[in-house]
Amino acid sequence: MSDHSPLEPAIIRAGIVVVLGTIMSILDTTIVAVALHTLSGDFHVNVATIQWVTTGYLLSLAVVIPVSGWAVHRFGAKPVYMISLACFVVGSALCGVAWSATSLIFFRVLQGVGGGMIMPVGQSIMARAAGPQRMGRVMGIIGVPQLLGPILGPVLGGVIVSNTSWRWIFFVNVPIGLVALWLSRTYLIKSPGDRAHRFDLLGFLLLSPGLALIVYGLSEVGTVGGFRGASVWDSLIGGVVLSALFVVRSIRAPEPLIEMRLFKDRTFSVSSIGIFLTGATLYGTMFLLPFYYQVVRGDPAWKAGLLMAPQGIGAAMVMRYAGALSDRRGPRYVAAVGMSLLALGTLVYTSVTATSSYVLLAGALIVRGIGLGFGMMPVFAASYRNLTHADVPKATSATSIVRQIGGSLGVAIFAVVLQTQIAQRFPTTGAELQSGLIRPTLHDLQSIAGAFRHSFWWSFGTCVLAIVPALFLPNTGVAKPTSFAEILETSAD
Repeated sequence: MSDHSPLEPAIIRAGIVVVLGTIMSILDTTIVAVALHTLSGDFHVNVATIQWVTTGYLLSLAVVIPVSGWAVHRFGAKPVYMISLACFVVGSALCGVAWSATSLIFFRVLQGVGGGMIMPVGQSIMARAAGPQRMGRVMGIIGVPQLLGPILGPVLGGVIVSNTSWRWIFFVNVPIGLVALWLSRTYLIKSPGDRAHRFDLLGFLLLSPGLALIVYGLSEVGTVGGFRGASVWDSLIGGVVLSALFVVRSIRAPEPLIEMRLFKDRTFSVSSIGIFLTGATLYGTMFLLPFYYQVVRGDPAWKAGLLMAPQGIGAAMVMRYAGALSDRRGPRYVAAVGMSLLALGTLVYTSVTATSSYVLLAGALIVRGIGLGFGMMPVFAASYRNLTHADVPKATSATSIVRQIGGSLGVAIFAVVLQTQIAQRFPTTGAELQSGLIRPTLHDLQSIAGAFRHSFWWSFGTCVLAIVPALFLPNTGVAKPTSFAEILETSAD
């Protein structure tokens, strides 16, 4: 039963601390998107290189998520949360003073180490503070950043880039993070740690370079112009081998980073495929959109950010209803309809030109957002459907990692496709046209739009693929759905 008594001041203060940290972490997955065009020009690098500013952050998030669970058990939530905030603040400050694309990418990875631990540790803090009876109301507080992040991130990033330096996208985190650190030290209650849980160091050392090498190999495809050369194949083969060894290690390890046993359940496996594909099209398309608006349409960063907001608005409109509908009717057709709408909205962008209607494109993004809302929530809920409460925290970690890996690979692949298409059309001037060093003619813009059309077909294909696993989800409702409050409470134990 839920407790309708007022929340104690201590819980409200903890909620404020967690919201401050969470909103910084979530915003930084999208706020940089509209600055990539500017960064490409400032650092004189191509799309395949600058995409690492996003990909490095996402990969870092994916790798440290399972570390956070072990760290909370070992050291307690408060010190881990404060260390995560400190790492994020230091990473943000270093990003702001980056002197090259390489240094910025390295500092983004450091920033992601902190950002990846902020949200799961913060949720654990709130689960312990509020208890299961009040988690519904508490989630209404800490769920706000998850709804507002995709909407505000590109808009805020665009405003900053258009009116100041891109460096302030990162500097803005510093004062907020310092306030959050002070509030954490003052108001968060220290919880005891224990030494009962072991950290799978070998698994960590296999997973991190394995994922990085796969993405690096894909990015090299765009640099060298195809699947040729030692840098491409050595990286891809090395990454696949390390990833395969990680899977073998996870099957045998007593406390693996990713519990592979969960994938024996068909619903969990099917849901994970859907989560992976959704992450790929979500983050990959968020990478392509601002480039299209800035390179082809010549829009300033603030306008590009504003033009991306309809997708977040569409998702926020339906996410709550999607979960309830899935509980009543079953996730199969709810998710399938959502993925179909996601594909339909993306299909409009496969016909973009240098003069496409802004109204049409905004409408397509609203449809994409509605599709994301109806597609993501049922798929995530279905992944917990057949699991015991003891398996829930392991499943939460696994699905989060799968989504981030899907996002990082989506960004890398779509960036390579775009880079290759532009290079084919402009063998000698492609990089200069991307970064704005050469003023393009209308004919040039129409040709570049063709490169984006080709790239958006890849996003459309990913959306269509995501319909397939949705059709294999259960088609019945649940008598007593597992609420997110229960999931968090179990994760905190």
